[in-house]
Amino acid sequence: DIAFLPIEVLFVVLLVENAISNREKKLMMEKLNMVIGVFFSEVGTELMGAIVEFDPDTVEIRHELMVKTSWSRKNFQNAKEKVKTFDYTLHINSENPESIKFLEHTKKFLVSRRKFLLALLENPNLLEHETFTDLLWAVFHLMEELEKRETITNLPITDYQHLNGDTVRVYSLLIQEWLQYMEHLEEHYPYLFSLAVRTNPFDPDSQVMIK
Repeated sequence: DIAFLPIEVLFVVLLVENAISNREKKLMMEKLNMVIGVFFSEVGTELMGAIVEFDPDTVEIRHELMVKTSWSRKNFQNAKEKVKTFDYTLHINSENPESIKFLEHTKKFLVSRRKFLLALLENPNLLEHETFTDLLWAVFHLMEELEKRETITNLPITDYQHLNGDTVRVYSLLIQEWLQYMEHLEEHYPYLFSLAVRTNPFDPDSQVMIK
């Protein structure tokens, strides 16, 4: 019984248990970051790239989203603070034909990823990452909103406003989680970080080729 152990032994036991706990937590977070990476590869990056076309204020936060391979911890911290408090707006409405195309494409795209998204939501490790879980639920909700509508054309103005709001929620959470993930790549996987920088959806001049 641990209650009857000498104080010196008890101290060592607690240190060992704490070390094991920290190691297990580190391993779990590493697995979780792998899951987040797969999400951005399969869904997140493409979705951000599509949504940003309807963001009239991109220029105001583009500096914070133009991640460079030379970025320091301070650069990431400043960017994360700015995007977290930024007031996002999107122009997805019936007056813009491209809006309809976007909503129809997003509907097909997300529905095609339904099993993938469900598998992520069923991952018990996600309980340790509340912000990513919020993002997944927001994406899943947008998918269901679009899927439940037989058609995306000729909807009431109020309905387009509702879908615009759902997309804003996804967009905001995507950007915040993306920056967090980019920082993780920069610290642990420089080669993956390099590719992510070269395919940055917020950089209009981005190209995968290295010149």
